Amino acid sequence: MQKRLVISLKNITKTYVLGNSDTYQALKGISLDIYEGEFVAIMGPSGSGKSTTMHIMGALDTPTSGTYILNDNDISTYSDDQLARIRNKEIGFVFQSFNLLPRTTVLKNVERPMMYANISSAERTRRAMESLERVHIAEKAHNLSNQISGGQIQRVAIARALVMNPAMILADEPTGNLDSKTSHEVMEFFQELNRQGHTIVVITHEPDIAAYAQRIIHLKDGLIISDKKNTSVAK
Repeated sequence: MQKRLVISLKNITKTYVLGNSDTYQALKGISLDIYEGEFVAIMGPSGSGKSTTMHIMGALDTPTSGTYILNDNDISTYSDDQLARIRNKEIGFVFQSFNLLPRTTVLKNVERPMMYANISSAERTRRAMESLERVHIAEKAHNLSNQISGGQIQRVAIARALVMNPAMILADEPTGNLDSKTSHEVMEFFQELNRQGHTIVVITHEPDIAAYAQRIIHLKDGLIISDKKNTSVAK
């Protein structure tokens, strides 16, 4: 049975105007489809266009031309307010820098996305605790987020990404601030979430991190140079 299409990028270009009116074309017409339940890594060196792809895919930026369909909706020309709603409800973000409030409890950090969606306090707490249980860190709910380890912090960030039940989890260099052992623990956890049915896209420049994905897309100079199934998924 054909899986549901979550993301469809068609001929996406992105051109930035530089300060002296010169232009820089970061993406040169890329097209790709991502289906529900896929685990995809997008790789490339600095300047390849992977960060621009992430920003467009995450509704943090809009393409210069081309079409972006997310969950059957063309969001290519959405307003800033419309994109903000998409970011809050449809996409769960996990960043390299974690983006947690340090002097706030783990529980309150996970509740944050729900505060912008008019969800009641009792329901926020219930859903946040459920999300923390899914990432096996519920016992740290009342710790301040600067009182737990790096690997635990990233699990909290993943719990926060899951709490709105998004269409996909978009992880931008999620292991960049972690040591090697913790990095592999986090990637194994992403595999566990993927087995539960979550669609996951990881942006990385590290081959050993990309190896955890089922499909690896390579970008270079604003173009997709390869898009292949990973036949030797890391475990």
